[in-house]
Amino acid sequence: MDRRRYLQSIAAAGTTASVAGCLGVLTESGAEGTVLGPPEQDLSEAAHPSYGDEMPEFTVPDPITGEDISTTDFEGERTILWTSFYTNCPDGVCPALILRLRRAQEVATEGGYGDAAAFLAHTFDPERDTADVLREYARQQGVNLDAGNWHFLRPESYEAGQELLEEQFGLVIEKRPAEDLENLEYQFPHYGLILLVNERGIVERAYPNGASVDVETVENDFEQVVTA
Repeated sequence: MDRRRYLQSIAAAGTTASVAGCLGVLTESGAEGTVLGPPEQDLSEAAHPSYGDEMPEFTVPDPITGEDISTTDFEGERTILWTSFYTNCPDGVCPALILRLRRAQEVATEGGYGDAAAFLAHTFDPERDTADVLREYARQQGVNLDAGNWHFLRPESYEAGQELLEEQFGLVIEKRPAEDLENLEYQFPHYGLILLVNERGIVERAYPNGASVDVETVENDFEQVVTA
């Protein structure tokens, strides 16, 4: 992950980082180890993982199931849809991100391949996003926790989550005052990134504007990868 560490200083400025090089080896048909062909937008120079990159390895607790969830546990077993969010998001971005994962979860259930998928929603606000809060949020957003393939990931501390997202995903997360928002002490200006990762642990699609990407696009990309 040397590329990720190099890009931290650029990502800290809140911009899409640009450096030479790409972890994926592109061919005319696509990157090595991928199912989908190259995306229309080349994100290989972005700070975050993109097409053909390896999914960062990490282990984070799921406070609802009481398990430690590791990305390595899914390699060779499941296609992953990953995003980061927080339940107090005031502008609708996070519910939109969760919606896209939830719709893909429904596709997997309807298609009979729910056991071949994992949906990872990673909070960067562990102080407020407790197990009870996340369970209620799942109910509000229509997430099926009983399917056994959805995990809310909650770092042990804000600092631990901040470090993981910055070092492994190139995403800078920082608390900001929220005096202009009623009943909200602090907020997080943040990225709306969704990652689609195949069972080999290779990123098939990075949706940097995940909250606004067409829902059917995510569903179709996910279905192609999980059924390949």
